[in-house]
Amino acid sequence: MEDVNVGKIEQAVTMILEAIGEDPEREGLLETPKRVAKMYAEVFEGMKDDPRMYFETVFHEQHEEVVLVKDIPFYSMCEHHLVPFFGVAHISYIPRDGVVAGLSKLARAVESTAKRPQLQERITTTVADAMMEMLKPLGVYVIIEAEHMCMTMRGIKKPGSKTITTAARGIYEHDDVKRSEILSLVK
Repeated sequence: MEDVNVGKIEQAVTMILEAIGEDPEREGLLETPKRVAKMYAEVFEGMKDDPRMYFETVFHEQHEEVVLVKDIPFYSMCEHHLVPFFGVAHISYIPRDGVVAGLSKLARAVESTAKRPQLQERITTTVADAMMEMLKPLGVYVIIEAEHMCMTMRGIKKPGSKTITTAARGIYEHDDVKRSEILSLVK
């Protein structure tokens, strides 16, 4: 948050309000530049985070079967339009040699990756690659379902449409049965 130039954001928001024909001195808009700057500092707080950091601490358990955390809510900002997209992530992995991560770490990796101007596809691959690198599991399968406001409130205007992205690593890349198992558990 300390790297965010709040004053510059406030100036930019004032300029946007003026550019669309609004009066930034109007009562309802007086504090808007400050509120937007504060919001941007919060929604982009993952800018410098490396999701691999969430997998530095591991535990050793005698478990080498599927671990699935599903319906992890997230929100992000589309880097093309700077409007929100939001949805849920489902993350599955199969530990190798009993190396497991704390379950909350999967959600934290999604959250920190999403908190920057982003693409859904990049969130999906970044989380999968971070887990593969740090946990060295037999496989990782990440599924993200999201609604994009750039498709809902502008452009094609199709509210309720969902975009689904996947990233399959390790055993999930070539094992249709393993992938099907996760898809059935997610539904």
